[in-house]
Amino acid sequence: MSFNTAELCDRHAGEEHFQIAEPILRHFGGLPRFSGRIATLKVFEDYSHVQTVLEQAGDGRVLVIDGGGSRRCALIGEQLTALAAANRWQGIIVYGCVRNTDFLAAQPLGIMALSAHPLRSRKHAPGETGILITFAGVNFKQDQFLYADNDGIIVSDVKLD
Repeated sequence: MSFNTAELCDRHAGEEHFQIAEPILRHFGGLPRFSGRIATLKVFEDYSHVQTVLEQAGDGRVLVIDGGGSRRCALIGEQLTALAAANRWQGIIVYGCVRNTDFLAAQPLGIMALSAHPLRSRKHAPGETGILITFAGVNFKQDQFLYADNDGIIVSDVKLD
């Protein structure tokens, strides 16, 4: 991948289709630079729907999870990250926590989240896929394009070069 979010900002900031996320998420995955079409998921302290989505072919997409900003348990860990890598997901953005961070750092995925937490979430509530979700000052929509690197996260309605 040859993009750079700072350069994308220089070229596109202020355009209607272009959003820049607030810098609230940290990198946990093995890919510090990743991009792809967005798939959205909204859950709260329940990993079961995350698993259902990651069992599908990722085809280079980025799963954006609105976990309600919970810091009481992790939505992503070793097993779900391995599943995502096996099914060719490019990355995962979590508005919540992750765990097994040493394992995550060794995987060929971009993973960003609020923080780490050792407790796994439970199976107790349904999730919603393909919906508009909002956090970090950005509206994430299914099939938008996401670009992430060490400088931040960019979201665009159109594919950027």
